[in-house]
Amino acid sequence: MAKYRLAIFDLDGTLSDSFPWFLSALDIVADKHRLRRVAADEIDLLRAKTLQEIFAALGVTRWRLPRIIRDMRQLKSKSLHEIKLFPGTDAMLRALHGDGIMLAMVSSDSEANVRRSLGDSAALMSCFACGAALGGKAVKFKRVLRTLKTSPGEAIYIGDEIRDHEAAASIGMDFGAVSWGYNAAATLQKLSPALMFTTPQEIADTLRRTRD
Repeated sequence: MAKYRLAIFDLDGTLSDSFPWFLSALDIVADKHRLRRVAADEIDLLRAKTLQEIFAALGVTRWRLPRIIRDMRQLKSKSLHEIKLFPGTDAMLRALHGDGIMLAMVSSDSEANVRRSLGDSAALMSCFACGAALGGKAVKFKRVLRTLKTSPGEAIYIGDEIRDHEAAASIGMDFGAVSWGYNAAATLQKLSPALMFTTPQEIADTLRRTRD
């Protein structure tokens, strides 16, 4: 098992329980843009798809996507008070920080929203790389690694989506998958992540062992 100096986290679906909000926002956006709504019996199927596949299934064309994403970000900014961190998240982050593991956040959301979502735990983060970026999360990973003077082999990205795995793999960084996020655990397990977590506490316990 690699000895990690740095744990980089995703926010939505990994630290914050935003999937219920995401489903409600999809309905609002679907009505506004005259798309079909997601049926209740489709939800499990969606959790096996990438974000691009979800939008394709809803009939979202490429040229309409920027406006839809903008609308969803605006909706999220108004709903942050309703989206809570998963139980045990704050304690997990504090345990890792106390063990001397650097923490960072990479998210497509704005840094202001991420800080609001994290609350007091935001102070534990050594680096934030947030917002939209050409090249996606891989570019943000490189920025974090450069800022914190860490090599890809000394870091792990912990997330909940197929695209998280793909972005980490593209720069040679390990991916740790959580079982409670947007993509289903079985879907993520097929990607052979370096680590698979079933609770926030397990993240702290497992990464601590890499330091022993």
